[in-house]
Amino acid sequence: MTYRRAVIPALVGGVLLTALLWWAGASVEALHLQGATDALGGRMVADLQYWLSPWAYDPPEALRLGSGGLGDTGVDGARYLSLHETGMQVRFAALFVFFVPGALLLVRRLPPVNRRAVVTLLAVWAWGTVAGMLATTVSAPWLIASSGRGSYRGLPQLASMMSSGQQITVVAALVTAAVTVLVAWVTAKGAGPLPLGVVPARSARLAATAGTVVVAVSSVVLSYHRVAASLQTVPLSGRLLSEPGDLLRKLLLLGYWAPPTDGAFGHWLLYRLGDVLLLAVVWWVLRLLPVLLTRATVPATAVGAVCATVVGLLVNQVWQSAVTSADSGTRWGWQHLTGALGGGVPAALLWGLLAGVTATVTLRLTGGRPETAEAPPAEPVTTPPTALPSEPAG
Repeated sequence: MTYRRAVIPALVGGVLLTALLWWAGASVEALHLQGATDALGGRMVADLQYWLSPWAYDPPEALRLGSGGLGDTGVDGARYLSLHETGMQVRFAALFVFFVPGALLLVRRLPPVNRRAVVTLLAVWAWGTVAGMLATTVSAPWLIASSGRGSYRGLPQLASMMSSGQQITVVAALVTAAVTVLVAWVTAKGAGPLPLGVVPARSARLAATAGTVVVAVSSVVLSYHRVAASLQTVPLSGRLLSEPGDLLRKLLLLGYWAPPTDGAFGHWLLYRLGDVLLLAVVWWVLRLLPVLLTRATVPATAVGAVCATVVGLLVNQVWQSAVTSADSGTRWGWQHLTGALGGGVPAALLWGLLAGVTATVTLRLTGGRPETAEAPPAEPVTTPPTALPSEPAG
């Protein structure tokens, strides 16, 4: 698919995702009404405020009353308000800027035709979640400064903001992905044949395994509780760089696990099944990417691997939430069950990029460079190709 055709769904998706999160943030004010509490209940209102507040354009109550985080008033209070307003402008602008290029690359290399539609939907969904995380990260310095405590525990504050509002971002990104893929399917009509690639099965499996091993370094090795504790206590000198443990955990860990306690092996195994699902999703997607991509370039494979890691992470989180719900029900509230949803995206971005590059290099070293099977001109665009991944001869 050409850039001219792919840019339309990417722009539509970027505008829609920005509008959805803007609307979600604007809905926080409605939750402060007494009628909302009467209709939804106090716990549900509190959970929704937790979800939506990071995307609320209006400043917090302390700033609206004319005081910064240090109790300053007057001119200083106006400056804090200005910093918060600038930070939110940066957040929404960055959301659009980060989403569009990634969606453009995905739609162009993974057009939703020839059995690619579901994969394209999941990839754009995952990339929308990544764009939300990047937007909150880029805008964090302004919002931290607007609280009046910019120099106090700067790295822990940054780590906290990196995943703020991730639950509503996951929901908004899913809606955006559905609309983006629908528009891409329409624009792909008449784009010419976009057949699947042909890759030796052995090379594809080796590449997928190599990429999955990279992800396993985070989800298995670094996420072990003793290693995670060591990362938490890494010392750095300097006031602004002090206490980097929270940030390192956000960037390096895809989960957290410890050995089972006495008599709880079955319960422990249920939770660890989520980690297995994460690695299985990553392996399967990396196995199919060289076939599904119209051209398996390094950027396309790397972004695809990031999306695979994010989707696997979401599957893991949904599974663990289901296990927790089966154990304790909803008596702790939806915030307790969905608190981890969308978390770990910074680490998924880092390790997904490394996994994608590793898989691409492995594929090329093993002689598995994808070849496009040209479809006959007379066949319709939506006709599935007959060339599928096959075992190498001999």
